[in-house]
Amino acid sequence: MSTTLREFLEACENLGTLRLIVTSSAAVLEARGKMEKLFYAELLKGKYANIHTEGFEFHLNMDKITQVKFEIGEAKRGNFTTYAIRFLDEQQEPALSIFLQWGKPGEYQAGQVEAWQNLREKYGEIWQPLPIETL
Repeated sequence: MSTTLREFLEACENLGTLRLIVTSSAAVLEARGKMEKLFYAELLKGKYANIHTEGFEFHLNMDKITQVKFEIGEAKRGNFTTYAIRFLDEQQEPALSIFLQWGKPGEYQAGQVEAWQNLREKYGEIWQPLPIETL
């Protein structure tokens, strides 16, 4: 699949409520929200995808993402399947992870898992975005 990360992020709007996770060497930040109302900015540091909500702000330097990987796993607490998308940097480390967010453990919104599966089928289990020339 040859497309840009911007197009992919916009396709993620169909995933519904997500858990966005960013991990550093000293902290983990998790926020719940949707990939909607994305807007873009080109700065000296790179091309950014942005979300502003009442609860959080999100900024992703799209130039730093080299691969996108779909993963199915088991919840750390509870006995149910999880659905994640990892945005990997140059060192193949997750710069951002997004998980389908459940209501009660294992109960996803109607059509949410199918939307995730459709994206995985379209892009493949591991996908490399094309560079974004201009926003």
